[in-house]
Amino acid sequence: MSAIIFKLQELCWNPVMLLGFMGTGLYFSVKTGFFQITRPRLILRSTFGNTAKAKNKNGISSSAALSAALAACMGTGNIIGVASALTLGGPGAVLWMTVSAVLGEMTCCAENILGILYRRKDGQNETLGGSMLYIEKAFGSRRTACVFSAFCVAAALGMGNMTQANAVSAALSEQMQVVPAAVGTAVAALCGMVIFGGVKRISSVTEKLIPPLSLAVIAALTAVIIKNRAELIPSLRLIITGAFGIKSVVGGAAGYSVGRAVKFGIARGVFSNEAGLGSSPIVHAAADVDEPAVQGMWGIAEVFIDTVLMCTLTALALLTSGAWKDGSTLSPMQTCLAAFESVFGNAAGIFLSAVLCVFAFATIIGWEYYGEKAAEYAFGKSKIPLFRLIYLACTVIGAAVRLETVWALSDIFNALMAVPNLAALWKLRREAINEIKKGDVKKSADRIK
Repeated sequence: MSAIIFKLQELCWNPVMLLGFMGTGLYFSVKTGFFQITRPRLILRSTFGNTAKAKNKNGISSSAALSAALAACMGTGNIIGVASALTLGGPGAVLWMTVSAVLGEMTCCAENILGILYRRKDGQNETLGGSMLYIEKAFGSRRTACVFSAFCVAAALGMGNMTQANAVSAALSEQMQVVPAAVGTAVAALCGMVIFGGVKRISSVTEKLIPPLSLAVIAALTAVIIKNRAELIPSLRLIITGAFGIKSVVGGAAGYSVGRAVKFGIARGVFSNEAGLGSSPIVHAAADVDEPAVQGMWGIAEVFIDTVLMCTLTALALLTSGAWKDGSTLSPMQTCLAAFESVFGNAAGIFLSAVLCVFAFATIIGWEYYGEKAAEYAFGKSKIPLFRLIYLACTVIGAAVRLETVWALSDIFNALMAVPNLAALWKLRREAINEIKKGDVKKSADRIK
């Protein structure tokens, strides 16, 4: 059975699927004049330069939505996953990861815009929005949107929950003797205290966790790069030559080298920032914002911080420290640890374990909201308490069992989420592009005034 699952995983994440992600981001980039690159001041002014609080008591601010979305996507993959990408795809994977992220910024922007355009209020004036609503609009079919929701629920239980709980258990076992079931129970208890407070509590917790944690990791990665700065230029050279096969053996070997760099670089970018999966618009739709284009710009910021900044810094730290060279003999966790040890010595293990635990916990509570809203759309609001209890039970189970098959299943469900989501983006592409251009014109006019 496992062999079949792993084969399906490979089939789902084939070159055509990866091209679909890249092509969608490229289309929105070209049609908006590469908005994410040519309008940096407008994006900054509309996002971090205007962090207004929510006016609606049931809504959250745009910055809170960003923190919740970052919590869901900035899991252990931003550190451990980058080490895996370097091992499997070589230094060239870093460039393709960055390219996919830059294009993915516009995919995420379009997702958020459509999520705001088609959200609606329930009987208690709470927002239900995100991918399910615009998929329903695009195809005129609630059934298609329900299929997406079912895949989202499955991905939340697997990738968003069980694998992250397992990462916490593994990280703690590196530093101390712990009983995995006890770790899972503790994480589930903490998670329960947050998720039963709804999106406002989830966003409040992530707003307190994600910014300082991200700054701490950025500072640590920068310290590693500065310590090994003599290797920065050679590392950048490795990235360029690896990405395009320069100096590789000619013929088939060169193609294989470049092919792996492209495959694992793009896949790492997609897995990291989730642009195109249709997950983050679910929480962005809860933002108390009037202009869809503004929340689209927060999506650009989300992908930039998650992948262009965090993943690239991680890759440079691994390359400059030389830790990536031992990736074939060390686990990804050990490879990352070796990079941090080049600066922090024995304290690196404690720091890395703490970072991974907090990131994993943030991912668990962020993905719970995605799964909860997907379950609400597909099965009704009355099923939310049941979903929460199942989710917490999976946290305990995930910490205590081996999860290779769960990882593979999660990858499959992610791919299955992406298919209707990307198709809906293409069907509604003109509406998203019009909102981007409208927001650009309006914000520019406001600045002149």
